[in-house]
Amino acid sequence: MVPLPRGGSRGLCPKNKIMAMNWGKGIVVAFALFITFILYFVFKVQSDADYDYEMVTEDYYRKEVGYQAQLDKSQNAYDLKNKLTVVTKEDGLQISFPSDFDYTKINGKVSLYRPSSQKLDFEIPISLSSSNLLIPKTKLASGRWDITIDWNYDGKGYWNREKVNL
Repeated sequence: MVPLPRGGSRGLCPKNKIMAMNWGKGIVVAFALFITFILYFVFKVQSDADYDYEMVTEDYYRKEVGYQAQLDKSQNAYDLKNKLTVVTKEDGLQISFPSDFDYTKINGKVSLYRPSSQKLDFEIPISLSSSNLLIPKTKLASGRWDITIDWNYDGKGYWNREKVNL
């Protein structure tokens, strides 16, 4: 019989003991599991079309050039006594222009931007038969919409921006 070294079986790996766990191995295993967890979600978000979010708009730099004009138009809209309103109705989205303006002299465009999908973005020219413009609910998917109204009245520009959840 061979005597065991001093200190018992330390240093020997008996057949019934697979591997001793210590702090170093535990930390490495924890990091490996955490990295695997994070990579799983990164790949899931990148490959799933439901998570496709566009972060910038088309013609970003061209839009930045006219920023001061946009600020002036925004100030003009803020200074109005009767302000433009955007209201959600059962049949769609109603944009009401100031009632003291002659609606036949109002022109411009309404841009609807969907942060979650660039494919749903669209623009509507302002063509009024009353002081209200109705965007039908059939054109709007449920969720958040950023609405930009760039309009003119008697040669003076106005700019409004609203966020609406449908």
